[in-house]
Amino acid sequence: MSGSKAPRSQLFGWLTLAAPLLILLCLIALTERRGVDRLAALPPLLIGIGLLVTNRWGQLRRRRRLLHSLRQERLPISNHSRS
Repeated sequence: MSGSKAPRSQLFGWLTLAAPLLILLCLIALTERRGVDRLAALPPLLIGIGLLVTNRWGQLRRRRRLLHSLRQERLPISNHSRS
């Protein structure tokens, strides 16, 4: 079963690069196309930007939740432990 972990981690590595690569591809398409043909590159560009924004928003939300739970679990420090 341990052999199935390596391809899965590689898949996640490629998926992390998918949105930035999509944006890069769209920017290249925008520079190569002229006139009305440039409009065809806008939807994938907006999708890539949307994926990056929602990913970052989810990371911030998870970090905020983790920080909140860590603060809730913190034990009060008593003066008895200093002596």
